[in-house]
Amino acid sequence: MDLGITGRKAVVCASSKGLGLACATSLAREGAQVWINGRDASRLDAAAARIHAETGAKVTPVVGDLNTADGRAALLAACPDPDILVNNNHGPRPGKLDVLEEADFLAALQANMLSPLALIKAVVGGMRTRRFGRIVNITSAQVLMPQADMGLSVSARAGLMAMAKVLQFDCVADNVTVNNLLPGPFDTDRLAGLAQRYVQEDGITLDEAYARIGARGPAGRIGQPGEFGDACAFLCAAQAGYISGQCLTLDGGAYRGLF
Repeated sequence: MDLGITGRKAVVCASSKGLGLACATSLAREGAQVWINGRDASRLDAAAARIHAETGAKVTPVVGDLNTADGRAALLAACPDPDILVNNNHGPRPGKLDVLEEADFLAALQANMLSPLALIKAVVGGMRTRRFGRIVNITSAQVLMPQADMGLSVSARAGLMAMAKVLQFDCVADNVTVNNLLPGPFDTDRLAGLAQRYVQEDGITLDEAYARIGARGPAGRIGQPGEFGDACAFLCAAQAGYISGQCLTLDGGAYRGLF
Protein backbone atom coordinates (compact mmCIF):
# COMPACT_ATOMS: atom_id res chain seq x y z
CA MET A 1 0.00 0.00 0.00
CA ASP A 2 1.22 3.49 -0.84
CA LEU A 3 0.63 5.46 2.36
CA GLY A 4 0.56 8.77 0.54
CA ILE A 5 3.22 10.50 2.66
CA THR A 6 6.03 10.80 0.15
CA GLY A 7 7.71 14.15 0.71
CA ARG A 8 5.87 14.83 3.95
CA LYS A 9 7.95 16.28 6.78
CA ALA A 10 8.10 14.08 9.86
CA VAL A 11 9.56 14.96 13.26
CA VAL A 12 10.22 11.91 15.42
CA CYS A 13 11.23 12.61 19.01
CA ALA A 14 13.74 10.52 20.98
CA SER A 15 14.58 8.55 17.87
CA SER A 16 18.26 7.64 18.08
CA LYS A 17 17.33 4.12 19.18
CA GLY A 18 14.46 1.83 20.14
CA LEU A 19 10.87 2.48 19.16
CA GLY A 20 11.56 6.05 18.10
CA LEU A 21 14.21 4.88 15.66
CA ALA A 22 11.83 2.21 14.35
CA CYS A 23 9.13 4.82 13.70
CA ALA A 24 11.58 7.13 11.94
CA THR A 25 12.81 4.27 9.78
CA SER A 26 9.32 3.19 8.76
CA LEU A 27 8.31 6.76 7.88
CA ALA A 28 11.49 7.23 5.87
CA ARG A 29 10.85 4.00 4.01
CA GLU A 30 7.45 5.37 3.03
CA GLY A 31 9.09 8.43 1.48
CA ALA A 32 8.84 10.99 4.26
CA GLN A 33 11.57 13.48 5.03
CA VAL A 34 12.57 12.74 8.61
CA TRP A 35 14.01 14.84 11.42
CA ILE A 36 15.27 12.69 14.28
CA ASN A 37 16.15 13.79 17.79
CA GLY A 38 18.27 12.71 20.73
CA ARG A 39 20.68 13.99 23.36
CA ASP A 40 23.76 12.02 22.24
CA ALA A 41 25.18 13.54 19.03
CA SER A 42 27.28 10.55 18.00
CA ARG A 43 24.46 8.05 18.51
CA LEU A 44 22.08 10.36 16.67
CA ASP A 45 24.42 10.69 13.71
CA ALA A 46 24.77 6.91 13.59
CA ALA A 47 20.99 6.53 13.60
CA ALA A 48 20.64 9.04 10.75
CA ALA A 49 23.24 7.17 8.71
CA ARG A 50 21.50 3.87 9.38
CA ILE A 51 18.09 5.17 8.31
CA HIS A 52 19.53 6.71 5.14
CA ALA A 53 21.39 3.50 4.29
CA GLU A 54 18.22 1.43 4.71
CA THR A 55 15.77 3.76 2.99
CA GLY A 56 17.65 6.35 0.94
CA ALA A 57 15.55 9.06 2.59
CA LYS A 58 16.71 12.50 3.69
CA VAL A 59 17.33 12.39 7.45
CA THR A 60 18.24 15.40 9.57
CA PRO A 61 19.57 14.78 13.11
CA VAL A 62 18.77 17.43 15.73
CA VAL A 63 20.49 17.25 19.09
CA GLY A 64 18.41 18.43 22.03
CA ASP A 65 16.81 17.51 25.33
CA LEU A 66 13.06 17.71 24.78
CA ASN A 67 12.49 18.19 28.49
CA THR A 68 13.86 21.71 28.06
CA ALA A 69 12.46 24.68 26.17
CA ASP A 70 15.80 25.08 24.38
CA GLY A 71 15.76 21.47 23.21
CA ARG A 72 12.25 21.77 21.83
CA ALA A 73 13.09 25.09 20.19
CA ALA A 74 16.09 23.55 18.42
CA LEU A 75 13.94 20.76 17.00
CA LEU A 76 11.24 23.14 15.81
CA ALA A 77 13.80 25.51 14.33
CA ALA A 78 15.13 22.63 12.24
CA CYS A 79 11.62 21.70 11.06
CA PRO A 80 9.12 24.47 11.87
CA ASP A 81 6.28 23.13 9.72
CA PRO A 82 6.07 19.34 10.13
CA ASP A 83 3.23 17.36 8.65
CA ILE A 84 3.85 14.52 11.10
CA LEU A 85 4.83 14.65 14.77
CA VAL A 86 5.69 11.49 16.67
CA ASN A 87 6.04 12.22 20.37
CA ASN A 88 8.32 9.94 22.33
CA ASN A 89 10.46 10.25 25.45
CA HIS A 90 12.13 8.09 28.05
CA GLY A 91 9.91 6.77 30.82
CA PRO A 92 10.25 7.69 34.50
CA ARG A 93 11.76 5.45 37.10
CA PRO A 94 9.60 2.71 38.63
CA GLY A 95 8.59 2.82 42.26
CA LYS A 96 5.58 2.74 44.56
CA LEU A 97 4.18 5.88 46.14
CA ASP A 98 6.04 5.46 49.43
CA VAL A 99 9.45 5.84 47.74
CA LEU A 100 8.57 8.61 45.29
CA GLU A 101 9.38 12.25 45.90
CA GLU A 102 7.82 15.41 44.50
CA ALA A 103 10.80 15.79 42.16
CA ASP A 104 10.02 12.38 40.66
CA PHE A 105 6.48 13.44 39.82
CA LEU A 106 7.59 16.75 38.33
CA ALA A 107 10.19 15.01 36.15
CA ALA A 108 7.64 12.45 34.95
CA LEU A 109 5.08 15.10 34.08
CA GLN A 110 7.67 17.16 32.23
CA ALA A 111 8.98 14.26 30.16
CA ASN A 112 5.79 12.36 29.44
CA MET A 113 3.04 14.99 29.43
CA LEU A 114 4.11 18.62 29.36
CA SER A 115 6.93 18.39 26.80
CA PRO A 116 4.92 16.48 24.19
CA LEU A 117 1.98 18.83 24.69
CA ALA A 118 4.27 21.81 24.14
CA LEU A 119 5.39 20.34 20.82
CA ILE A 120 1.81 19.60 19.79
CA LYS A 121 0.76 23.15 20.66
CA ALA A 122 3.60 24.54 18.55
CA VAL A 123 2.76 22.62 15.37
CA VAL A 124 -0.95 21.82 15.34
CA GLY A 125 -2.04 25.26 14.13
CA GLY A 126 0.13 25.03 11.03
CA MET A 127 -1.10 21.52 10.36
CA ARG A 128 -4.69 22.72 10.47
CA THR A 129 -3.96 25.61 8.12
CA ARG A 130 -2.33 23.23 5.62
CA ARG A 131 -5.15 20.72 6.17
CA PHE A 132 -2.89 17.79 6.83
CA GLY A 133 -1.41 16.60 10.08
CA ARG A 134 -0.69 13.36 11.89
CA ILE A 135 0.22 13.42 15.56
CA VAL A 136 1.14 10.14 17.24
CA ASN A 137 2.02 9.87 20.92
CA ILE A 138 4.03 6.86 22.04
CA THR A 139 2.84 6.07 25.56
CA SER A 140 2.62 2.62 27.17
CA ALA A 141 0.34 -0.38 27.51
CA GLN A 142 0.83 0.16 31.25
CA VAL A 143 -1.84 2.87 30.98
CA LEU A 144 -4.41 0.13 30.40
CA MET A 145 -2.94 -2.53 32.69
CA PRO A 146 -0.75 -0.80 35.30
CA GLN A 147 1.77 -2.60 37.44
CA ALA A 148 2.03 -1.58 41.06
CA ASP A 149 5.41 0.14 40.67
CA MET A 150 4.67 2.02 37.44
CA GLY A 151 2.42 4.76 38.81
CA LEU A 152 4.62 7.61 37.60
CA SER A 153 4.58 6.42 34.01
CA VAL A 154 0.88 5.66 34.03
CA SER A 155 -0.14 8.97 35.60
CA ALA A 156 1.87 11.22 33.29
CA ARG A 157 1.07 9.31 30.11
CA ALA A 158 -2.63 9.10 30.94
CA GLY A 159 -2.65 12.88 31.28
CA LEU A 160 -1.12 13.25 27.82
CA MET A 161 -3.65 10.87 26.33
CA ALA A 162 -6.55 12.73 27.96
CA MET A 163 -5.45 16.06 26.50
CA ALA A 164 -4.84 14.44 23.12
CA LYS A 165 -8.40 13.12 23.15
CA VAL A 166 -9.79 16.56 23.87
CA LEU A 167 -7.60 18.23 21.25
CA GLN A 168 -8.63 15.97 18.40
CA PHE A 169 -12.27 17.06 18.66
CA ASP A 170 -11.19 20.46 17.32
CA CYS A 171 -8.61 19.51 14.70
CA VAL A 172 -9.83 16.31 13.02
CA ALA A 173 -12.21 18.29 10.79
CA ASP A 174 -9.07 19.90 9.32
CA ASN A 175 -7.56 16.48 8.53
CA VAL A 176 -5.30 16.60 11.58
CA THR A 177 -5.50 13.40 13.60
CA VAL A 178 -4.19 12.66 17.08
CA ASN A 179 -3.65 9.06 18.17
CA ASN A 180 -1.66 7.10 20.72
CA LEU A 181 0.46 3.97 20.38
CA LEU A 182 0.64 1.86 23.54
CA PRO A 183 3.56 -0.58 23.38
CA GLY A 184 3.91 -3.68 25.48
CA PRO A 185 7.26 -5.50 25.62
CA PHE A 186 9.45 -4.77 22.60
CA ASP A 187 13.06 -5.68 21.96
CA THR A 188 14.64 -2.39 23.06
CA ASP A 189 17.36 -1.25 25.46
CA ARG A 190 14.74 -0.51 28.10
CA LEU A 191 13.50 -4.10 27.97
CA ALA A 192 17.08 -5.36 28.03
CA GLY A 193 17.52 -3.60 31.36
CA LEU A 194 14.51 -5.41 32.77
CA ALA A 195 15.80 -8.73 31.47
CA GLN A 196 19.19 -8.13 33.08
CA ARG A 197 17.44 -7.42 36.37
CA TYR A 198 15.76 -10.83 36.20
CA VAL A 199 19.12 -12.43 35.45
CA GLN A 200 20.70 -10.88 38.51
CA GLU A 201 17.77 -11.32 40.90
CA ASP A 202 16.63 -14.80 39.90
CA GLY A 203 19.82 -16.45 38.62
CA ILE A 204 18.42 -17.27 35.20
CA THR A 205 19.98 -16.87 31.75
CA LEU A 206 19.28 -13.90 29.52
CA ASP A 207 17.37 -16.10 27.07
CA GLU A 208 15.22 -17.37 29.94
CA ALA A 209 14.58 -13.80 31.05
CA TYR A 210 13.38 -12.78 27.60
CA ALA A 211 11.23 -15.90 27.37
CA ARG A 212 9.64 -15.05 30.71
CA ILE A 213 8.77 -11.55 29.52
CA GLY A 214 7.38 -12.81 26.24
CA ALA A 215 5.29 -15.47 27.96
CA ARG A 216 3.19 -12.79 29.67
CA GLY A 217 1.13 -12.35 26.51
CA PRO A 218 -0.76 -14.85 24.37
CA ALA A 219 1.58 -14.24 21.44
CA GLY A 220 4.29 -15.84 23.55
CA ARG A 221 7.03 -13.52 22.30
CA ILE A 222 8.50 -10.05 22.49
CA GLY A 223 7.57 -7.56 19.81
CA GLN A 224 10.08 -6.39 17.22
CA PRO A 225 10.60 -2.64 16.80
CA GLY A 226 9.91 -2.81 13.06
CA GLU A 227 6.37 -4.00 13.77
CA PHE A 228 5.82 -0.98 15.95
CA GLY A 229 7.32 1.42 13.43
CA ASP A 230 5.08 0.18 10.65
CA ALA A 231 1.98 0.63 12.83
CA CYS A 232 3.08 4.20 13.46
CA ALA A 233 3.57 4.79 9.74
CA PHE A 234 0.04 3.62 8.99
CA LEU A 235 -1.46 6.02 11.55
CA CYS A 236 0.44 8.77 9.70
CA ALA A 237 -0.88 7.70 6.31
CA ALA A 238 -3.12 9.76 4.06
CA GLN A 239 -5.62 6.90 4.33
CA ALA A 240 -5.77 7.24 8.15
CA GLY A 241 -7.59 10.56 8.17
CA TYR A 242 -10.72 8.98 9.68
CA ILE A 243 -8.82 7.48 12.62
CA SER A 244 -8.44 9.95 15.47
CA GLY A 245 -8.57 10.00 19.24
CA GLN A 246 -7.67 6.31 19.38
CA CYS A 247 -5.30 4.20 21.45
CA LEU A 248 -3.71 1.32 19.56
CA THR A 249 -2.23 -1.25 21.91
CA LEU A 250 0.65 -3.36 20.57
CA ASP A 251 1.22 -6.02 23.22
CA GLY A 252 0.82 -9.40 21.56
CA GLY A 253 -2.79 -9.69 22.72
CA ALA A 254 -2.03 -9.29 26.45
CA TYR A 255 -4.71 -6.70 27.18
CA ARG A 256 -7.77 -8.55 28.47
CA GLY A 257 -10.40 -5.81 28.29
CA LEU A 258 -12.99 -5.39 25.54
CA PHE A 259 -12.40 -1.65 25.16
